[in-house]
Amino acid sequence: MPSGEYDPETVEAKWQERWVDEDLYAYPERAVDPDTVFSIDSPPPTVSGSLHWGHVYGFTLQDFVARFNRMRGDEVYFPFGYDDNGIASELLTEDELGIKHQDYERREFQKLCREVTAEYEGEFTEKMQNLGISIDWDQTYQTISPEVQRVSQLSFVDLYDKGRQYRQRAPAIWCPECETAISQVETEDDEQGSHFHDIEFGVADSEESFVISTTRPELLPACVAVFVHPDDDDNAHLVGQEAEVPLFGQRVPILEDERVDLETGTGLVMCCTFGDQTDIEWYQAHDLPLRVAIDESGTMTEVADEYAGLSSGEAREAIVADLDDAGALLDKRAITHTVNVHERCGTSVEFLVKDQWYIKLLDKREEYLEAGEQMDWYPEKMFTRYKNWIEGLQWDWAISRQRSSGIPFPVWYCEDCEHVVVADREDLPVDPLSDDPPVDACPACGHDEFAAEDDVFDTWATSSLTPLINGGWDWNPETEEMELEQPELYPFDMRPQGHDIISFWLFHTVVKCYEHTGEVPFDSVMINGMVLDENREKMSKSVGNVVSPDEVLEKFPVDAARYWAAGSAVGDDLPYQEKGLVAGEKLMRKLWNASKLVESLTEDAPAEFDHDDLKAIDRWLLASLDRELEFVTEKLENREFSKARDRLRSFFWHTFCDDYLEIAKQRVREGDDPSAAYTLQTAHKRFLTCFAPILAHVTEELWRDMYDETSVHDQSWPEPLGLDADVAAGETAMAVVGALRKYKSDNQLSMNAPVDLVQVYGDIHGFEEDVSGVMHIEELELLEEEPEIESVVTGVDLDYSLVGPEYGAQVPDIEAALESDDYEVEDGVMHVAGVELDPEMFTIEESREYVGDGDMLEAGDAIVIVQHAD
Repeated sequence: MPSGEYDPETVEAKWQERWVDEDLYAYPERAVDPDTVFSIDSPPPTVSGSLHWGHVYGFTLQDFVARFNRMRGDEVYFPFGYDDNGIASELLTEDELGIKHQDYERREFQKLCREVTAEYEGEFTEKMQNLGISIDWDQTYQTISPEVQRVSQLSFVDLYDKGRQYRQRAPAIWCPECETAISQVETEDDEQGSHFHDIEFGVADSEESFVISTTRPELLPACVAVFVHPDDDDNAHLVGQEAEVPLFGQRVPILEDERVDLETGTGLVMCCTFGDQTDIEWYQAHDLPLRVAIDESGTMTEVADEYAGLSSGEAREAIVADLDDAGALLDKRAITHTVNVHERCGTSVEFLVKDQWYIKLLDKREEYLEAGEQMDWYPEKMFTRYKNWIEGLQWDWAISRQRSSGIPFPVWYCEDCEHVVVADREDLPVDPLSDDPPVDACPACGHDEFAAEDDVFDTWATSSLTPLINGGWDWNPETEEMELEQPELYPFDMRPQGHDIISFWLFHTVVKCYEHTGEVPFDSVMINGMVLDENREKMSKSVGNVVSPDEVLEKFPVDAARYWAAGSAVGDDLPYQEKGLVAGEKLMRKLWNASKLVESLTEDAPAEFDHDDLKAIDRWLLASLDRELEFVTEKLENREFSKARDRLRSFFWHTFCDDYLEIAKQRVREGDDPSAAYTLQTAHKRFLTCFAPILAHVTEELWRDMYDETSVHDQSWPEPLGLDADVAAGETAMAVVGALRKYKSDNQLSMNAPVDLVQVYGDIHGFEEDVSGVMHIEELELLEEEPEIESVVTGVDLDYSLVGPEYGAQVPDIEAALESDDYEVEDGVMHVAGVELDPEMFTIEESREYVGDGDMLEAGDAIVIVQHAD
């Protein structure tokens, strides 16, 4: 029997260790019926530092689903991964060891990365286990492991063979800070201050000039054309001539194109290779020359003449000053505009021409949209973000990265003809910088020397394969096909993730898995929001408002944190507020103390009891619990955790503990009532199982101590008992009990104090004995007719926003008349103090009062009259 106060620190540590030692959440090694599997494609956190509160929140929501579905009879596959092959882990290693990746051979540097990330991964694992997340730790993977490298390179080979990948020297989005190409999904818009510069260009072989407004004068040396809109009559005469670029002197054609924005600047636009996406479109559409003025590190090239070697920012200042000296700078004005930046470091991106590998996206946007429509979205509104991202795509997916910590492209190039040689599937994983190509001579020209591809995959090119990684996707040399070792897992039942990576992880996973399997990778998607601070601001280290899990769990039990996590609508951001954790602690104590009382009352409870012999209130309690159970089950199925949590808590706390438990306690103690004892125990077991997905530790402690040595998390989710009961009469009876409790409390009477007479107008038939017994009523009378009640005016409220402007100095006289009840109301108009107030100017407050002997109480739809002698 539970004894003393609940000690969560001891209990939670005990069960966290036991759950791991017992392999309670292990996915079976034997063959599993696909119809009984519930597979979760859990997000592998990026190994870039410590576990943060967002991890706690997201994985706790996933755990609710995992525990709920286990109790419903499913074999739950709930793995854990570490995303440790990308730029985040590389930067972490460089920072931890004080080194630069460029100073090491790739395999040597990757070995250092694995050593650093292994320390953080061990810490992650320990903390996730300390949160009671029901992960199968035997199903753990790292995205840099040889096994995952093989899957990632197999994906490349498969897509290459299918013609879905290509290498092209083309404009790429480039981060000068990280010195790597990035994809469109890795950019974000940032509002920044800048300046518009009005710069005078000359028209070649004439005295004429025109003005171009630009925020990037440092791109003047890269200017290759000037564009005019076809509808721009004022500048139409310039089309076909040449412009002279100030300071740099190159002559460039003046062309027309409808992509010119007539509303911005002067209506004339310079095209530089490359300043933005439109420059790229013009470069391709008009077959313009290439002039690269900024290199990979954001430094000006020799094309910039005397400005070569300066950073782009330094060059901007110098060029603007020289334009001013030359009289070509006509104006400079401050503006705020949207700049495309790398989401990881906040650096403004450039567009450089590079040899890059791409995955085709743009030709299948409609198919990827249809794939998204086939999945169930929780919440449904999040599909719009997925849809908007696809509709806004402008680029194929650039998957090349110029880094060291990543999975190598399994590719070599003939040094003579540049023919692409791809590794054999049987040999993967390979590193072309260390391994030989699979051929001795080029299949195209016979040359015998090869150059290794030294780029690595974008992180998301591997993370997007998690369903296939977990499903054991591999090449079968006998069938010469790609196959899944565990096909019952795929498609996965649920993809849980944050809304901030819908365009990153979710979209790319749909692309990869759809291309490899022809199927949508998930049946459903559960999108969680972000954890905000208590002021609903995004948590940020720079702002100093980050809440660490360690700090929280030093003050609160894990189950309190789990209770808090269930407090938002899925998809919505959730502020961290300690009152939510305090509420969780209170519920845990209530459950613990109520359980102690239930056990003391049910030592002799019958294991079985004929439901036909249950007393009315017992039938009502179990029937009402059935109804609550149906609601909770539906909400958990729909990932509406807060609605399930709050409804269950309310029924347990108020209906069961405050009302029924008091009635049943009296019946058992005074009459050894087996119906009450059976109902108490039956209801209590059902409460423990229903609370188990959220309050995982305290329910485990109570269940194993009170009922069974097997885990509460191995119990079946309760099904409705199907009892018939007069639910309405029972609810009215409980409302009457509640009203009488409040009456006694307000009148400073003990709950055991006898009451002489209680009259009830309302249907509580069958529950009279229970109401009388628990409230110690000497005589209980059910009224056939409603007691005589009259409405009494308790005051008049004026709308001063209307009365004040209308009557001004007369307002005090009106108030005095109302105070003395000196007014009349006729046809909705009030006559008071010599004026007439229209109906919208006042509100009459009324209360219902009983005109007979005794005190009237309102209990829902029932009326209760109490006569009690002092």
